Amino acid sequence: MKHAVDRLEESLMAALLGAMVLLTFVNVILRYVFNMSLIWSLEVTLVLFAWFVLLGISYCVKINAHLGVDLIVNRVSPSRRRLLGLAAAAVCLAYALLLLKGAWDYWAPFAGLYETTGRWLPTGIDWNTRDRAWYETDQIPMLDFLRFLEPIINEGEEYEKLPRLVPYAALPIGAAILLYRFVRATIAIWRGNLEMLIVSHELQDSSSSQAED
Repeated sequence: MKHAVDRLEESLMAALLGAMVLLTFVNVILRYVFNMSLIWSLEVTLVLFAWFVLLGISYCVKINAHLGVDLIVNRVSPSRRRLLGLAAAAVCLAYALLLLKGAWDYWAPFAGLYETTGRWLPTGIDWNTRDRAWYETDQIPMLDFLRFLEPIINEGEEYEKLPRLVPYAALPIGAAILLYRFVRATIAIWRGNLEMLIVSHELQDSSSSQAED
């Protein structure tokens, strides 16, 4: 199951990256060879890039691939290294929680939902949230299979362009997955299965040695 999920995540990110490259390439050919262009391609590329980055951040936490400074960590004993790892994990958890709240509060109005109250942590529901479900993207055409959203969040009004709730969904989804990854990493550090949230120099040296062999 774990390998299947890994394959799914890797395939999804590869598809996003491939789609960005293909769209950019096709648009360049159309512009310089046929003197025309896909007017929506740039905006779609930006949306795909946002999804790619937000999903990639959490995936790198999962495989322990984020870079960091380990000068102090490598000079202390294993027990203190574990404490430092837990302290770093606590900071990352707090960051992910704040990011998730901010991501939800930004995205919710575009989905016809409510923001949360409270500056740092959610303390309730802001029933006075301004509904922005009718906001659309600038150039991306509306996809027919998403027409079911119209009676749900747009009072039955048809969208001419793709509603912003679709691309902006990358924010809460990415933040939620990131929080989940940090929770799993914190548990791994607590159990002694992981030392740090960053890739160590030893691991890099080991990878380099294996590549040379």
